[in-house]
Order: sequence, then structure tokens, then C-alpha cells
Amino acid sequence: MNASVAHGLGITTRRLVHVYRSGGVDVAALAGVDLVVEPGECVGLLGPSGAGKSTLMALLGGLFRPSAGQVLIGGTDVGAADDRALDALRAGPVALLVQGAGRNLLADRTPRRNVAFARSAALAAGRVVPDVEAVLAEVGLLDRADDRLDALSPGELQLLALAVALAPRPGLLLADEPTSQLDHEARDRVVQTLLQVNRDHATTVVLVTHDPDVARALPRTVTIRDGRIGGEGRHGEEFAVVTADGFLPLPGPVVAGLPPGTLVSIHRTGDTYEIRPAGPAAGEGAGRNPSA
Repeated sequence: MNASVAHGLGITTRRLVHVYRSGGVDVAALAGVDLVVEPGECVGLLGPSGAGKSTLMALLGGLFRPSAGQVLIGGTDVGAADDRALDALRAGPVALLVQGAGRNLLADRTPRRNVAFARSAALAAGRVVPDVEAVLAEVGLLDRADDRLDALSPGELQLLALAVALAPRPGLLLADEPTSQLDHEARDRVVQTLLQVNRDHATTVVLVTHDPDVARALPRTVTIRDGRIGGEGRHGEEFAVVTADGFLPLPGPVVAGLPPGTLVSIHRTGDTYEIRPAGPAAGEGAGRNPSA
């Protein structure tokens, strides 16, 4: 019986840890990430370079298994799944759009043939997916269906890469910097297409971005700092998040105004909490005795 992929795959990570070896030293790229993305959500991952965003995306895409903790994608435990199950996950239910449009495309094929190739595995598996023309129309490239790829603009190439990712109708779309190096017009077109796909098909979308304008356009953002959840945002407003172990990372703008070693106290008045700097800790910053 033919059936399309059930849209809106949820994500749950529990105390997610990933350690890699660099220069003979173990480095923790992720140090206990607890994250829930509900089916049908659209979420942006923010944070500085090296914070662990790309590692988290690779784990969500099943490219490798975590060192510790759990990654659940639509009920599939990625860490416990065998290679065959992971291949099946990546073949349709989960689409990974890597950074750089060209890395997602077959350079010697037209947009039509790129999309046709991308949907072929889904058809072979008996899933119902939209035809090539419908997918290209969805991203606004139907009139470029038979052009050479070198005739497309950078924005059009990124939209084509998005079309390739959407062709098998995934339940989860993971996009790593899909607006990188695009002008503002092309960037906004890509973002609006992602939001439309999320609305129209309830496809869960998780994307990495460094662009504050892109972040403001998203209903929810999650900031990764030092391998942990460092904050969350809703429609451009940032909030601190209390983790499962009681850890409370302060939002970036707050941390920027507090030198390392600053002591702070938290005061509650009704439903309002106030953070009050109390000066440097002993042996830190201005409080250190140079002669000690």
C-alpha cells in the first residue's frame, strides 16, 4: 500500500554528549543537550562558531552516533539504530541540506533532473510524493526547470537545493546555513519558502543561522554555547533556559556586560526575577591582589 511520509517528525535529545579526538585530546563538542522540538515546529539554531551547532545537526541527521545520551527522531533512537535503519531514515523521513548549495546538487543535471533523482528513492519505496513540476513550483523555479545550473543565480541554486531536499517529502528538514552568502532578497526568499513549507506541510524544520534577521523571522530559536543550550528565543526575544540539572546560562547580552568571575545574586519579587552583580569573585578580575 502506498503511503506518504507522516509529516512533522519530533525531536528529543536527552543529556546528549558528543566527544571527538583532536590533537590527542578529547574535546566535548556537546556537553549535555536536552532539547525537544515538537512535530511541525520551525526552529533556528544560533550560536558562535565552534559552539556545537553543526555537531548537533549531524547527530539529528543520523550521520554518526552520540558518545552518550539519546537522540530520538520521530520515535527512532538514533544511537541504538543499526546502519540499515539509519540509511532508511536519511532516505526519506529526514532530509539534510548541507551548507553550500552546490554540495546538494548534481552539477551536470538540470533542475528538473536533480529533483527527479531526489524523489526516485521515495518512489521506489512506494511512497506518494509530488511530481517534479509541483516541487519546482513550490520554490518558484518551474520556469527554470530545464536550464543549466551555471545559469542560475546563487539564490536560485539555494532554492533548488531546498527543492531537492523537499522532493521526497521528509517529515524533518535539517538545513545548515541555508542563507549563507546570499543577498538580502535571495535570503528572504529562501526563508519565506522554508516557513511556507513548514506551514503548508507541517514539516518540522530545524536550521542553523548566524543571521540575526533570519533569527527574528523564526517563531523559535535555540542558542548553543559551549556545547549546551545557552538560551531560547521567541519571535526575536531571547530567554534564559533552566536545564534539567538546574543549570541557568544567562542570555548573551547579559553575559557580555559581566566580566568573567563576576558574582551575581538573583532576587525574586512576585513573578519577577532580578539579577544583581555583586562584584568579582575572590581571586578574579579587579578583586585579585596582584602581590598574592
